[in-house]
Amino acid sequence: MSERKLSSTNFYNQSFLEEKCALNELLYLLSKRWMTEVLFSIEEGNSRFNSLKEDLEHISDHILADRLKYLEQHELVHKSCIPGNPPRTEYTLTNKGEELSEILGGLCDFAESKMQFDHSMAV
Repeated sequence: MSERKLSSTNFYNQSFLEEKCALNELLYLLSKRWMTEVLFSIEEGNSRFNSLKEDLEHISDHILADRLKYLEQHELVHKSCIPGNPPRTEYTLTNKGEELSEILGGLCDFAESKMQFDHSMAV
């Protein structure tokens, strides 16, 4: 999926909201498809790309790699390259990632117990 054009109204609106409150920027990041599920899967102990892919069976390789890159750039996930034959890459939550995951878990609990969503209307 492409990024917004820098001259678009959507870009200006998003920029305004992000400058207004850091929460808006965080919500924008987390609203990317699969982002929270990747974070939760790593928290559950899936530290390798293939184990994440297996846990999130419908995610494409491209999207998983992209989400891991975003999470790493925002210091929510740490990527470790482990030498060996073959070399391995493992992903773990940083302290910031663990803290965010705990907050998101609370939001999930709230949504499940307090909100009524009609999933038949999901797009």
